[in-house]
Amino acid sequence: MNTFLIILLAIFAIMAAVSLVRGIVAFLQTTKLDLESGGENSKELMERQNKAMFARIKYQALAIVVVAVLLMVNS
Repeated sequence: MNTFLIILLAIFAIMAAVSLVRGIVAFLQTTKLDLESGGENSKELMERQNKAMFARIKYQALAIVVVAVLLMVNS
């Protein structure tokens, strides 16, 4: 059981890191000119940022749940 939970924790941590990198890349692709003009490109990039950061929060929450279950199992 512990092995499964540790593997699950590692997967969620990797997924959170990947989501973080994807969000940062989307953030870096947004230029000041895009934001000021309010074009379609800026809306798309902002949506990508929001989706990536929401995914990061989701995977971090799942990792915390796995850590809590690990603590309960091993206590």
